[in-house]
Amino acid sequence: MIKEIYDAVMEGKVDEAASRVQQALDAEAEATDILNKGLIAAMDVVGEKFGEGELFIPQVLWSAKAMQAGMDLLKPLFSSTDRAEKGTVVIGTAKGDIHDIGKNLVAIMLEGSGFKVADLGVDVTPERFIEKAMEVKADIIAMSALLTTTMPSMGEVVRLVKERNLPFRVIIGGAPVDQAFCEEIGADAYGMDAADGLRKVKGMLGR
Repeated sequence: MIKEIYDAVMEGKVDEAASRVQQALDAEAEATDILNKGLIAAMDVVGEKFGEGELFIPQVLWSAKAMQAGMDLLKPLFSSTDRAEKGTVVIGTAKGDIHDIGKNLVAIMLEGSGFKVADLGVDVTPERFIEKAMEVKADIIAMSALLTTTMPSMGEVVRLVKERNLPFRVIIGGAPVDQAFCEEIGADAYGMDAADGLRKVKGMLGR
């Protein structure tokens, strides 16, 4: 039964994922098994295949929707203490930038892997990143940019974190961003794509 849930997520079958989760619950399967061995296990593999170029963005998004449909049925069964979050990530697109496909994909993959995600959307000021990270006690601030003109605000976030001696790690990504820029502004990590970003976040938190 868990295998059918896993397959539905892998294949991006939204309705089937939800109905299989409901069937498993009706058959009194453990909610933690459905979550970890069905939904999250499948999404982990989807992330790996995306990183290796075997899957493309539309397929990943459908798998994420299927996973979310299953998660919606499970959420009422978990109190916030039951589900061990792997960490909290504040994510957004840098100030002045309104591109969000890459950022959304990273957010979906982080959630699918068990991270708590606070998505600030697009055109996020450096101050807002810091405020939100403090509010949710984040482990990591993740920023994306598609325009070179918005990259300096990423440096501003890193500067504020260091200046105020805050405990957040910073990861950056997006088409014009590279490892050299990451080192130049003093960010903690650079994600080449969504799958690499997920790997780097897991690595930084030792998860």
